[in-house]
Amino acid sequence: MKPDDFTGNSNGRLIRTPSDYWAFVPHPLPPQLTLTWELVHQLSSAERALSELAGVARTLPNPHLLIGPFIRREAVLSSRIEGTQASLSDLLFFEASGAVDQKTPDVREVANYVTAMEYGLERLKKLPVSLRLFRELHERLMAGVRGDHLTPGEFRRSQNWIGPAGCTLMDATYVPPPPDSMNDALRHLEQYLHSPSPLPLLIRLAAIHYQFEAIHPFLDGNGRIGRLLITLLLCSEEALPAPLLYLSAYFDQHREDYYRLLLAVSQLGRWSEWMTFFLAGVAEQSRDAISRSKQLLDRWQSYRATLQSARSSALQLQLVDEIFAYPAITIGQAAKRLKVTQRSAQLNIEKLVRKGILREGTGKKRNRVFIAPEIIKIIEAPRVV
Repeated sequence: MKPDDFTGNSNGRLIRTPSDYWAFVPHPLPPQLTLTWELVHQLSSAERALSELAGVARTLPNPHLLIGPFIRREAVLSSRIEGTQASLSDLLFFEASGAVDQKTPDVREVANYVTAMEYGLERLKKLPVSLRLFRELHERLMAGVRGDHLTPGEFRRSQNWIGPAGCTLMDATYVPPPPDSMNDALRHLEQYLHSPSPLPLLIRLAAIHYQFEAIHPFLDGNGRIGRLLITLLLCSEEALPAPLLYLSAYFDQHREDYYRLLLAVSQLGRWSEWMTFFLAGVAEQSRDAISRSKQLLDRWQSYRATLQSARSSALQLQLVDEIFAYPAITIGQAAKRLKVTQRSAQLNIEKLVRKGILREGTGKKRNRVFIAPEIIKIIEAPRVV
């Protein structure tokens, strides 16, 4: 890391370690922020879009039908930023069957993201966003995958760094605080999380996301945990009644800007540029979530109308609800969720196949997985705004 890249306006201090490398310790929050008209305009746009999304969520007859698909889309996109290749279909097949395709061994990492998100949402009922929750989320994110030897659920006790493949501490792009300074920075971050602030919520979230990534408290998984925390904070602050907003699609689409602007806060103190970028993402992804939610709801209502006009059984209506929550299902899973026999589950799945609502996705006679192609198409669409 080059000290010359950090100006007098940098958002922290450089320290030279006993091992003779430079590391960066960010200033505690709140940020030293200069308001610009562009930032004020973007904040207004983001708050308006987020408020509209919250209103849509409150009017949904059953927002829980959409939570599962939205979480899984986020898991795929957030993991993709870190280099995984698994698709949404790969994830759904894995969750339904437990089988890992040799072409996509990293699907377990994506599934772990789902587990961590669902755990975090449930944990918020008893535990605020805190250092303890950070560790618990990390433990679930890294369980049994390529980084499971990197102390899952524990803050690092050694130095990490960020840079091109093969770089060392000496030529890294960014070196976060050494462990002792890191622990102090984490304590300051937790204090900020639990203290009242005059700053608007979305400004605070942008600052918190930067701060977490600048501290980089884990040996692996920092990006995914940092992005996951955005949604958890929106829910814990009651800005959304359901977890329907995720920013990974926006960060992935603008990946170079995402990393560049985070680094520019550290090196140059450019908070306004980072905040404006973050808020633009909130506005864009709120509008995307509104459109995607409406499309999924329209499809759900269409399926139910089709079944009701054909005087289908209540089990088929219940099965439709299940496939919106989990758009891939096996006969065994259907039997368990509907609390019926395997034979009854098979018959009801076959009826939905004949209606074009489900399709068998493996081409096999055994261990079959049935998918809802129209639901998956809406979820996988790059943009629906």
